[in-house]
Amino acid sequence: MPQRHDSRPLGLLLTPGAGAGRDHHSLVAVEHALDALDPPVTTRRVDFPYRLAGKKVPDRPPVAVAHLRAEAERFAADLGTTTDRLLLGGRSFGGRMCSMAVAEGLPAAGLVLLSYPLHPPGKPERLRVEHLPQLRVPVLFVSGDRDPFGTPDELAEHAAAIPGPVTTVTLPGAHDVRGKDGEVAAAVADWVRTL
Repeated sequence: MPQRHDSRPLGLLLTPGAGAGRDHHSLVAVEHALDALDPPVTTRRVDFPYRLAGKKVPDRPPVAVAHLRAEAERFAADLGTTTDRLLLGGRSFGGRMCSMAVAEGLPAAGLVLLSYPLHPPGKPERLRVEHLPQLRVPVLFVSGDRDPFGTPDELAEHAAAIPGPVTTVTLPGAHDVRGKDGEVAAAVADWVRTL
């Protein structure tokens, strides 16, 4: 692999939401968009252990975070670099687990959080934001304007706790941002170009 002299991230480790696998159409669209960059950013889509085992119930955070750490280290080694040159992210549960891994000390170049689940639908009091003040890397949020897991106003309020630079892209749609894979992927590619 030719030596890169810029500081752009070398890869994106991408994870699915709780009800999907690594081949989710939004993740595939993001991979294609980053492949088209010049120079391209390599994407690796991975599943969580519960999915690999054929189970439906997502892993508890300690299991998911440990898995992410191992996958990030393996991906970085395959690219001949370290995890601080990788972006980490994913949809919903996957993005939340990546943000928790970074908050717990996994070095990363930034976070790509698609449809971030601030709280369960209809339960805004059950926030999942305790770790956000530990995120000292660039963070991209791409969410629907009618997401029951967190409104744009709620996201703005809680993202303000993140010390790293935050970019928020709001698209028409709910949690799945149905039919907007192109816009989601373009938002990620545009943001990566700024790093």
